[in-house]
Amino acid sequence: MSASEPNDSLSAHLDGAPELPFKLAVLVYLYDHENRILMLHRAKPPNPLMHSPIGGKIEFHRGESPHECALREIWEEAGVTLTYDDIRLFGIVSERAYSGEHHWMIYLFESTAPIDSRAVTRMQFDEGHLEWIPVDRVSQLELPETDRRVMWPQAQRHRGGFFMVQIDCTKHPFDFRIVESAPGVADSLNETRRTNASH
Repeated sequence: MSASEPNDSLSAHLDGAPELPFKLAVLVYLYDHENRILMLHRAKPPNPLMHSPIGGKIEFHRGESPHECALREIWEEAGVTLTYDDIRLFGIVSERAYSGEHHWMIYLFESTAPIDSRAVTRMQFDEGHLEWIPVDRVSQLELPETDRRVMWPQAQRHRGGFFMVQIDCTKHPFDFRIVESAPGVADSLNETRRTNASH
């Protein structure tokens, strides 16, 4: 196929796709020295009564960048002041027609070093209350289904790495595809051990 020849398969994903408002947001995975993650038990939509990492919508109409939003949300929700060196982008999630209401692009950040849990001074605010949850207990919490099936497992596999995933909520159950994956060092070491053990 020549460069100028159309390829209809590249636009097939838009066939029947709903036109909905688009939202940009960040989620921030803050870990402490005990390998616990700071989770928000939500009191308001979206996903009331469920748990999620802290985060919020990007003020893109005011030119706010994902990194700026992450640092702002950490301060507003946890009362902790971090710098650009203290966080890193490790994931991007595209959600088509989440709950049939919005399309979302979510930037996932993680702390580059453990956070002193005593530094978190705002455990209760209007969005809900914060809890330090051991990493191995997160899957037992009430989580949005996209978090349970996709975002949380991939976030753990890619700590220190990077991934991008596309989630299509127009399908029931929703479908997803991981389009980029560079697992973190810990997961890569575990995979090597599993491979060596199988030989």
